[in-house]
Amino acid sequence: MDQRGNISANNGNPRLADIRSQQNQRQDEELDLREIVSLLVHHAWVIALAALAGALLVGIGVKLFVPARYTAKATIYVFSIDEDNSSQDINKAVKMTTDFQIIATTRNTIQMVIEDLGEDITVSRLMKENTIKVTNPEGSHMLRISVTNKDPAMAARVSNSLASIMCDQIAYIMKSERPQFVEPAVMGSKTSPYVRRDALIGGVAFGLIAVIFVLLRYFINDTITTEEDVNRYLGLTILSSVPLERNNK
Repeated sequence: MDQRGNISANNGNPRLADIRSQQNQRQDEELDLREIVSLLVHHAWVIALAALAGALLVGIGVKLFVPARYTAKATIYVFSIDEDNSSQDINKAVKMTTDFQIIATTRNTIQMVIEDLGEDITVSRLMKENTIKVTNPEGSHMLRISVTNKDPAMAARVSNSLASIMCDQIAYIMKSERPQFVEPAVMGSKTSPYVRRDALIGGVAFGLIAVIFVLLRYFINDTITTEEDVNRYLGLTILSSVPLERNNK
């Protein structure tokens, strides 16, 4: 019976040790988490100051150095609205919508726009100064031509000119009547920059950088400075301590 008792006791010790090890590990994790939270709370003013500085820097930078841009939109049908159009012609035009989107930004089409505007500029310069986007709204038979420029009036002129050129191109390709405007472009509305949004993003980014910096300092610092550190990392108990007294002259 004594041997059985010794065997059961020996078999039980490793399990008890594992349980204690797991408990100690959980306690260490809880302590680490509490220390990190306490550390972030203690340095909250640094994080808030960094976020405020980031928001101000980004907001002022965008306001002063990023020029405003304006977008104008013109909309046309991809086929003539003449009653003589057959359903076969309409379906063919709709299927070619993607082709028309590509044609709208080809070099030849942009050159026609320049000639229509009467501007003495190159194709590459017009494409650089204007952001042209041709889309087909889902479920529709239309093309929407959006042009973004620093000048709201110029954005509308380019959009309407390109839409008019595309009407001619579609009529020529489809051998049909010239499509008509659904809606001509008007003076472009401001689409960028969004100062408040950019300032908010800048503030969040600088705040996160401050958090990372505080955590890095915490994890890199492996010096023992408090009684709790001695007890935790060395497993020793402080019996007494000598206060540090600095000489004041």
